Amino acid sequence: MALKELNRRNFLKKTSLSAAALVTAASLRAEYASTSDERSISSIYMGDFSAPKLSNIRIAAIGVGARGPEHLTSVASLPGTEIVAVSDLYEDLATKWADQVTKIGKGERHKKVATYFGDENEWRTMLKEVKPDVVFIATNWSNHAPMAIEAMNQGAHAFVEVPLALTVAEMWQIVDTSERTQKHCMMMENVNYGREELMYLNMCRQGVIGELLHGEAAYIHELRFQMEEQDRATGSWRTHQYANRNGNLYPTHGLGPVAQYMNIGRTEDTFNSLVSYSTPAMGRQDYAKKNYPADHKWNQLTYKGGDMNTSIIKTNLGRTIMVQWDETSPRPYSRLNLIQGTKGCLAGFPTRVALEGGVEGATDSHHTWAQGEQLAAIYEKYDHPLYKRMNAVAKNSGHGGMDGILDFRIIECLQQGLPLDQNIYEGCLWSAVGPLSERSVAMGGAPQTFPDFTRGNWKMTQPLNIIE
Repeated sequence: MALKELNRRNFLKKTSLSAAALVTAASLRAEYASTSDERSISSIYMGDFSAPKLSNIRIAAIGVGARGPEHLTSVASLPGTEIVAVSDLYEDLATKWADQVTKIGKGERHKKVATYFGDENEWRTMLKEVKPDVVFIATNWSNHAPMAIEAMNQGAHAFVEVPLALTVAEMWQIVDTSERTQKHCMMMENVNYGREELMYLNMCRQGVIGELLHGEAAYIHELRFQMEEQDRATGSWRTHQYANRNGNLYPTHGLGPVAQYMNIGRTEDTFNSLVSYSTPAMGRQDYAKKNYPADHKWNQLTYKGGDMNTSIIKTNLGRTIMVQWDETSPRPYSRLNLIQGTKGCLAGFPTRVALEGGVEGATDSHHTWAQGEQLAAIYEKYDHPLYKRMNAVAKNSGHGGMDGILDFRIIECLQQGLPLDQNIYEGCLWSAVGPLSERSVAMGGAPQTFPDFTRGNWKMTQPLNIIE
């Protein structure tokens, strides 16, 4: 589709923009109004919550198609874990991964792994019959919130793939359920456990780049090939998300680490508002026309989601964060991962450091990046203690080891009765960029205010420890 054609179509749409904005604003007010500023007397704040220790953790998994097997096999290899059930829509997947974890247990653990499959509600039956301590949820985005809520209601801690939920209303329901049941609900943002992300967190905490001013975060990853997954697997449902929604649909990979650098939602600062714009939606429409017959189902969709979305977050302290998302355009992978301070800048893709006065042994000033082999001394001095401790254990896990560190930390915190590295409110706050960006785009870039899922308690929440 040519840009001129898009411009004509957009001109026609502008006549109804004001009415659409009013409808969107009304729906936003309705969603926020469904919550209460007061916490129920039977509920507790979960920011620094420590659950009772679990020496042996009974674990169930819902969804073992793409991300689920990574978590399942990772935790199955850790001491003090018992895989008790696997649920998936497809029998072959449920059976395959139940057999795999049995092999990992070598006849000593994971002996009786129940499997649930076939019906879309079999996971509910599993929760009621098996009563696991912990549930790992790695299903399509629309199921994340309902499954997490039901898992907590059935007495389990819920660990959910990204994003945590799709709507602000769902996020409030998750928060209220977690506070009422006193069960953890953590979004499994694995990128927070990447080597560079952990090192930059350590450097920010040590004041290496001074006061933090600005961050840049992204998920730029061309994934059009997933459209080949037409009947099952990720592309079969994710393609419809691209077609039906226009905003930043996948914000947390880049945003989670930057938010932790800034102590967002913990004592110091929190997100205040967001503005968002999307480019025209062209890439997937063109890809479908080029690769599939005219009558193919991918050519029957109208792709509404812009190829690139750019959102700007303003924090309470006045800091800014640019968040970008693009899973369509031909371009190398990047999460940006940039944090700017008054004394220097840390950036990713490639990993680079610039400090006022230069990086010792590498550069003479902040006008030149230190990168590549020049960063050896930086890694030696600032590598995060958790990465140093876990690197040997996690090196064979997915995404450069970050998946293994994430899963290890979940089990370690539960077994030792420690607060989780990412609390329920952070998962909601980072995920809220999705629906808020959609509303801002629909309203011509109008600012959207972030909900305070903590109901004011973020000011009393301790910063994430630099874990030794």
